[in-house]
Amino acid sequence: MATLTAAQRREAEREAYDAYLAACPTRNLLDRISDKWVTLLLCALEDGPRRYNELSRKLAGISQKMLTQTLRTLERDGLVTREVTPSVPVRVDYALTPLGVSLHATVQQLKLWAEANMDEVYLARAGYDARTESHQD
Repeated sequence: MATLTAAQRREAEREAYDAYLAACPTRNLLDRISDKWVTLLLCALEDGPRRYNELSRKLAGISQKMLTQTLRTLERDGLVTREVTPSVPVRVDYALTPLGVSLHATVQQLKLWAEANMDEVYLARAGYDARTESHQD
């Protein structure tokens, strides 16, 4: 078994994509997919292709700029496809790619967990706030 130099070890670690390493590119990906709009968009596309305006209505509170930016980012990362159908007006549909479908199962569970546990989180926050307020007096 050959001994690796420090540079070779760093290169091997980089190739293994260890998100605990500061320079690992997976940190950028984790930052992106942990965004609330990414999670909600991937969940909104679970039933098949949707038009831009459908997504805008489904994701209450998202700005047009943020929706466009997030869809472009997801398309760039290979998670969403954008299909333009020439018509009057032009029809644009967004759909999950196979890679997006594979991520959807994970983010769907995160969304469901948040919905199921929000009351408990509210209680924990209230308890924490009450304890920290009493220490400040």
